[in-house]
Amino acid sequence: MTEEFSKAYWEDHYHGRATGHGHAGEHGHAAAHGHGADHGHAAGHGKPANPQLVAEIAELTPGTALDAGCGEGAEAIWLATQGWQVTALDIADSALRRARSHAQNADEAAAGRIDWLQADLSDWTPPAERFDLVCSLYVHPTSSRESLAARLAAAVAPGGTLLIVGHHPSDPRPGISPAAVRDVHFTAAEVAAGLDPDHWEIVVAESRHRPATDHEHTFHDTVLRARKLH
Repeated sequence: MTEEFSKAYWEDHYHGRATGHGHAGEHGHAAAHGHGADHGHAAGHGKPANPQLVAEIAELTPGTALDAGCGEGAEAIWLATQGWQVTALDIADSALRRARSHAQNADEAAAGRIDWLQADLSDWTPPAERFDLVCSLYVHPTSSRESLAARLAAAVAPGGTLLIVGHHPSDPRPGISPAAVRDVHFTAAEVAAGLDPDHWEIVVAESRHRPATDHEHTFHDTVLRARKLH
């Protein structure tokens, strides 16, 4: 059995998806990265990006973006089609191969605006104040959630946006250890508490319902959007 949310875990997950035996279900999102569960499916398959990201980002002026935990690339592709220059990062090579393919199939011009990067967010530090948008959706960190959030926040340029979407504690998450639950399930207030109010404006901090793709279940998302003041 592979270590919980390790690179091997997610490579195995994507191998399973490729052979029709994926096992992460609606909640799969990975070790310090996010994965192709119900959060947003690859645009190359005609399925939409995550609705929370679309709702929060659609009216922003495109610039540079970091998709931290891009999975199969749905959000990165959507951002690129809106005119963003995207750095899309994931721990799993297999996820990135799929993402590249989806991007080329969806929109060749948009694909040219995406740089794909393999790295583990548990120990990867993005360049400081580099991006107009940093987004991270349903990431399952192997480091602490606070450490990851702090590094992502530091990568936002002055005037830029931080968007973190995760699983709300009210949603059950079977199959993971109690230790992991704390970093996988959290509230917007918990994330906001780590942002210095002298440097950040909290724009959105709430929980929202989201229907599963089977339309028989409802998920509860945590949504935090903040703007860096300086």
